[in-house]
Amino acid sequence: MKRIESIVLTADLAGTAVFALEGAIAAMRHGLDLLGVMVLSFVVALGGGVIRDLLIGATPPNAVRDWRYPVLAFVTGLLTFVFHDTARALPFMPIMTLDAAGLALFAVAGAQKALDYRIGPFIATLMGTVTGVGGGVVRDILLARVPMVLAADIYASAAFVGAVVLVAGRRFGLSPMVAALLGAGACFALRILAVMHGWQLPKATPW
Repeated sequence: MKRIESIVLTADLAGTAVFALEGAIAAMRHGLDLLGVMVLSFVVALGGGVIRDLLIGATPPNAVRDWRYPVLAFVTGLLTFVFHDTARALPFMPIMTLDAAGLALFAVAGAQKALDYRIGPFIATLMGTVTGVGGGVVRDILLARVPMVLAADIYASAAFVGAVVLVAGRRFGLSPMVAALLGAGACFALRILAVMHGWQLPKATPW
């Protein structure tokens, strides 16, 4: 059990740092001030985890109970703001790769934590998806735009696939580490391939 908790904590903290960086960059691209950068860093990094924890009854959420989460989010946002010229110069692919990595980490961490709370397999996969995309949805709402998860090329679907692989791996007796690596790898690979090849889910013709 301690090994499982360690895996979840490591994935959660790594995803927090990655998404805090992505949130800070999004805030600066929209002309927000330092406070706005810090708020978006916090929201993007921890929003999905807070939603997940509230839904599965893990209260108070880690973002409130464990000081490492908010401190990591705020420090990452502050450093991104201070070194904004370097962040601004980052090309698309590294940022997209970091985002895909954060999505993968949060998807497996969210699904595993739901399993730890004895949530059923299907709902656990949904909790993994929520953990991966929840912060980004709140970010887009704050920036007054359609959430990317509703329009992006294979984003939430990648998180769902990663969570499914982790849950299936655990059901078939794989170790938590192996299942987490397989799930994260599946999510990351699918997201990267979707961007590189322009894969899209089917869309209805606009009215």
